[in-house]
Amino acid sequence: MKPFIVVPDGFDKSLFEELKKSNELEVHPNLKVSQDELKTLLPKVNGLIIRSATTVNAELLALAPNLKIVIRAGEGTDNIDKNLCASKGVKVANTPGANNNSAAEQAIALMMSCLRNTPFADKTMHEGKWEKNALTGLELWKKKVGVIGFGRIGQIVTKRISGFEPEVLFFDPIIEKSEFTFAKKAKDLAEIFSTCDIITIHTPLMPQTKGMITGELLALMKKEAIIINCARGGIVDEDALYSILKEKKIRAAGFDVFAIEPLPADSKLLELNNLIMSPHVGASTEEAQFRVGEMAVHQIKEFFISNNLLNEVKGK
Repeated sequence: MKPFIVVPDGFDKSLFEELKKSNELEVHPNLKVSQDELKTLLPKVNGLIIRSATTVNAELLALAPNLKIVIRAGEGTDNIDKNLCASKGVKVANTPGANNNSAAEQAIALMMSCLRNTPFADKTMHEGKWEKNALTGLELWKKKVGVIGFGRIGQIVTKRISGFEPEVLFFDPIIEKSEFTFAKKAKDLAEIFSTCDIITIHTPLMPQTKGMITGELLALMKKEAIIINCARGGIVDEDALYSILKEKKIRAAGFDVFAIEPLPADSKLLELNNLIMSPHVGASTEEAQFRVGEMAVHQIKEFFISNNLLNEVKGK
């Protein structure tokens, strides 16, 4: 029997067709299947390539006794119960780095949108208004930027904004020094929140970072400061964020990720006119989607054909 592979969340069609041509694998003919259809396929599935729409939890694993590997086409694996997978002998892997540039660019896009009020300017123009005086913005040039999490994405953001001649403070539990002369490590998060004009978050969601950005830290921010989150929902206390934005204690925030996704229709965050939001599209560029798919296709072939596990991610 050939290993049976399903790609429920979809990716670049040309890569899917390439995967289907493999003589060593049996690939489900449809690139994207509904979650209900996935349940009917799970009993014979040996390999899954997923994105964020599919959650690998106890319910899914109970229906997939023959599952050998789950590949997350992307970097974050918080939608996979890695410990439970390990207990059942299911390997977990991701495609690190493929989304990094896209996520960094989305953070910068939200940064500039918050500084220059671009979404609100566009909205009022489409309403037939000319609210030039109400839309005075701020420059990024020579601002102090706090980067929380100085891994690959945090460093790409730092490199991309270097032309604006910023002063960068970064906070990371592992990284001590930066290759950039204009970036230095902060002594703690409080230093970043109390001194920076722009704060951008680039840490994974894990027990140590869940709720890490508290109301106490947000209260330290300067009145004209902005905060950006293109990392993961749940890192920032959204109730505290709501309060500080509602009371206009900071200038604005730009969020691509939320504790509950999709964002509920009754979320109080929707009331805010100083919160710019996007629906977790940091990795949603054509280039990034091709790269993650290309890596995932290579990895699934390596695993089943060459018995080689690449980019394994383990639980805690």
